[in-house]
Amino acid sequence: MSRRAAPTAAEPDTRQRLLDVAQSAFADRGFEGAGVRDICAAAGANIAAINYHFGGKEGLYIAAVKAAHTCAAQMDTFPIPPPGTPPVEKLKGFIREMVTRMHAPASPAAMKLMMREMADPGKAAHVVVTEFIQPAAFALRAILRELLPGLDESRVLMVGFSVMGQCLFYRQNRPVAELIFGKGAVESLGVESVADHITQFTLAALGHADPIGSRKTSGHKRAQRARE
Repeated sequence: MSRRAAPTAAEPDTRQRLLDVAQSAFADRGFEGAGVRDICAAAGANIAAINYHFGGKEGLYIAAVKAAHTCAAQMDTFPIPPPGTPPVEKLKGFIREMVTRMHAPASPAAMKLMMREMADPGKAAHVVVTEFIQPAAFALRAILRELLPGLDESRVLMVGFSVMGQCLFYRQNRPVAELIFGKGAVESLGVESVADHITQFTLAALGHADPIGSRKTSGHKRAQRARE
């Protein structure tokens, strides 16, 4: 039985080219619709390269989805707050971290592939959930359990979904938001302002902050004096 040849210096480039092409192909046509021959032709690689680098089409798909998720959400690691951090501060830190990652630049193909896999979980969903999404979800659940002791578990989950929904909105719906309100208006919603808003909105809903709108800015105060 012959031994498999060692990789050449050019093979890492081949692997990356296959990933880049596969990401776009799978994003546009899905796992079943994207053909390995077309992917290899576009990447300038031999069909055997997919088996060599990824063990087959399924391995290539999983690697492409993982790469897309890391690029789109930067979820490869998640920071753990120091011991003794108050739960309110933990939640603030969690939201800021999520919003920062949601604002990270990502290619349209990476976003499309990630959203496609999450909307219709397939061969890569379990890997992506286990490695990227579950750690953040469990971290948020632990924070909410500490912040809201005694709350029914189903309500804890729904509060967590509400927090994540707010953070994800600025990633998933950005193209549509730009069509509605203009690119400039959406781009002006930076990480700091979005994180502060989601944090205040969430804490106010949970009874840990003043209601939204109760803090008047200098502009609000000037307008009120003018009306008086």
